[in-house]
Amino acid sequence: QVQLVESGGGVVQAGGSLRLSCAASGRFFSAYAMAWFRQAPGKEREFVAAITWSGGLTYYADSVKDRFTISRDNAKNTVYLQMSSLKPADTAVYYCAADTTYLTDENTLIRGSSYGYWGQGTQVTVSS
Repeated sequence: QVQLVESGGGVVQAGGSLRLSCAASGRFFSAYAMAWFRQAPGKEREFVAAITWSGGLTYYADSVKDRFTISRDNAKNTVYLQMSSLKPADTAVYYCAADTTYLTDENTLIRGSSYGYWGQGTQVTVSS
């Protein structure tokens, strides 16, 4: 059983930065692929970023590329999402997701159905 707890959300002005954290409990964190998804009011959940179990590969949605950075610290069982140049369109609840997979292909890691464990979400609000 894996539990994921997100933190770091809040209210920020457009152009500002935030860093989200996702702390994972359970064993073998280093074997998990990790990802961030988000869901804005009235919209479907969408992929934001993913990182492979080793941290060697990362993938991003086009809408956040060059503004967001996903990283992981396996010693701390934590994955991060550094968000910069934030826009009002980034306003959403951000969810951390995990699954025990050694797969590294983008088509797998950008799909929500690839992840069996989800956090409760953290709200990010970007004001204009």
